[in-house]
Amino acid sequence: MYILHEKFTKVLRKRSRMCMIMLLQLKRCRKFNSSLDLDLTPLKTFQDSTNGLSLASDPAGIVNFLNMVNNLQGDSGRGYYMEMTLGTPGQKLNILVDTGSSNFAVAAAAHPFITHFFNTALSSTYESTGRAVAVRYTQGNWEGELGTDHVLIPSIPGTLTINIAAILSSEGFFLPGVNWQGILGLAYPLLARPDSSVEPFFNSVVRQTGIPDVFSLQMCGAGLSASTTADPAGGSLVMGGVEPTLYSGSMWYTPIKEEWYYQVEVLKLEVGDQNLNLDCKEYNMDKAIVDSGTTLLRLPVNVFNSVVEAISRTSLIQDFSSGFWGGTKLACWLKGETPWRFFPKLSIYLRATNTSQSFKITILPQLYIQPITDVEGTLDCFRFGISSSANGLVIGATVMEGFYVVFDRAEKRVGFAVSKCAVNGGIAVSEISGPFSSADVASDCAAGGLLKEPLLWVISYALMAVCAVVLLILLLLLVLPCRRRNRSGEITDESSLVRHRIK
Repeated sequence: MYILHEKFTKVLRKRSRMCMIMLLQLKRCRKFNSSLDLDLTPLKTFQDSTNGLSLASDPAGIVNFLNMVNNLQGDSGRGYYMEMTLGTPGQKLNILVDTGSSNFAVAAAAHPFITHFFNTALSSTYESTGRAVAVRYTQGNWEGELGTDHVLIPSIPGTLTINIAAILSSEGFFLPGVNWQGILGLAYPLLARPDSSVEPFFNSVVRQTGIPDVFSLQMCGAGLSASTTADPAGGSLVMGGVEPTLYSGSMWYTPIKEEWYYQVEVLKLEVGDQNLNLDCKEYNMDKAIVDSGTTLLRLPVNVFNSVVEAISRTSLIQDFSSGFWGGTKLACWLKGETPWRFFPKLSIYLRATNTSQSFKITILPQLYIQPITDVEGTLDCFRFGISSSANGLVIGATVMEGFYVVFDRAEKRVGFAVSKCAVNGGIAVSEISGPFSSADVASDCAAGGLLKEPLLWVISYALMAVCAVVLLILLLLLVLPCRRRNRSGEITDESSLVRHRIK
């Protein structure tokens, strides 16, 4: 989550009409307020056209996918959300769609940045389990209690009983300008808090309705301002399968490596047509995931530095400020000028379901050089839609807005196809192609990563239990009568490990 304070810099290229300014040079734009409160918060195969999922309705005839088209509102800067009805009588809330977590959580108490919340006391069907729950995201966290209640989802027949985390307190989670009051975690049970016994939302939907264990997501904010006050871009969340009217060309699939996050395997990255030539394990350290709740494309530090160096080398702009790459400064052009022609394409190679092959998803600079706002009607400002990451590669909205993404949990794969709404100024801003041979990369690029978060919790609890046993033994020894060896080896309270190590 970032709030950027802009500073302009000098004109970088005299031959063009472009006025490249960082907010450092305020004299050239006297009317501009350098402390604008811009909310720039990042919110967390093979070709197969006959997979049986590209239907106007699911095979069981339970839902009509066409009814789910355009059921999302929002954009990458403020998140993509859908309206749901909770409780009895029903209370309507906007719920953020997040494939990078597994709890269905809603505000259950007032907060200065939201307009309303789910009042559990007013719902005759709400039942508390009495269990506390807390979730920490890359940015932000919340705490609350677990319960269950009826949830009505547009286009899904019937009322479902869903596990709900009632958020009672939070920090850095609800933010100014967002129009959602909860989060819909669509990942696997392994990420659910406080443990995997809490059945995630989509697992409950599949179990109670019998729809296929597949959902797909189209996010239509490609190339649009992340802080505009205009109508949100919106998109579609299709539960139960794939809606063919939302994409063009073929659907390409990559295997899900592990079922916790939607973890995939990245084989290589290209800037323009130049391979970064890094060991493929670096792209997957400690994981590579597809996460709709993260705004930016996040890259491991070494990969990020290589991408920035390659973009700087291949772009037509010289002496570019490091603040832009680091997310602390915006780049601005005279209104009407666009910077995209100065930047290269960016391609991510994913392993195909035929593991000896790969395919690549490509985004044009319209997706990663992102418009933010205009300045007094004279300047258009942009941010860098890629950031460094300390906890793995994250394919977030920067990339996902270019594609219709299928989370085919039944077949343990994630599909990508060019989204029909990934168009800016009449130009398609994403591409997909393949297959390519993967003979030049390791057979398992995900090997050697760090331990998964749930496993780390198990290990930490085990270590805490061991420590508790050791402390108990030491405390028992303290209360026993003091024993004396000889004067040089006396055991007393003064030499006790408990006294010197535990305060």
